Amino acid sequence: MSKLYFSYSAMNAGKSTSLLQVAHNYGERNMETVLFTAALDTRKGAATIASRVGIEKPAETFSDNTDMYTCLKNILDTKTIAAVLIDEAQWLTREQVWQLAKFVDTHKIPVMCYGLRTDFKGELFPGSETLLAIADELREIRTICRCGRKACMTLRYDSSGKAVAVGPQNQVGGNESYESVCRRHWTEALEKAGPASTQNEA
Repeated sequence: MSKLYFSYSAMNAGKSTSLLQVAHNYGERNMETVLFTAALDTRKGAATIASRVGIEKPAETFSDNTDMYTCLKNILDTKTIAAVLIDEAQWLTREQVWQLAKFVDTHKIPVMCYGLRTDFKGELFPGSETLLAIADELREIRTICRCGRKACMTLRYDSSGKAVAVGPQNQVGGNESYESVCRRHWTEALEKAGPASTQNEA
């Protein structure tokens, strides 16, 4: 039975690497996949899924106004696909997650979503919240904090390297802006930053 999957983690846990490995595995068996990533993320160029270990693959893109069901149905009208793989799934809207679920249920093709569970404020992304609620199967991809414990939180840093808990949820960045840490070090970093870390920057 085909399923809607959600593989989640904190940042820099290897989500994109895992996705690209799955795509490679399908390809070795001459089974075609369709890859998607958020149009918002252009760090490695538009329409590209790239991992920190240096591998990358072209992808379709989605934005807030993309109808995922219709988009996938149109692709399916032109070729046979074995699976759909979606990177940066936290940036899907709630409606798009339901569209993906409809595609799985209607066309019996698995959709595998990879994304962050929570943002730098410790709050769920709308896409992740909906995936956690309705996905058939949940998988945690683990990474570690600087102390060696499991990292389950993400710190955001401002331009001066100070931890902050304000700002837009959908802000693209890499190691210069974000760090995956355990809950204790997340809390300590924001406490050390002081009240200013929770106020808008001038």
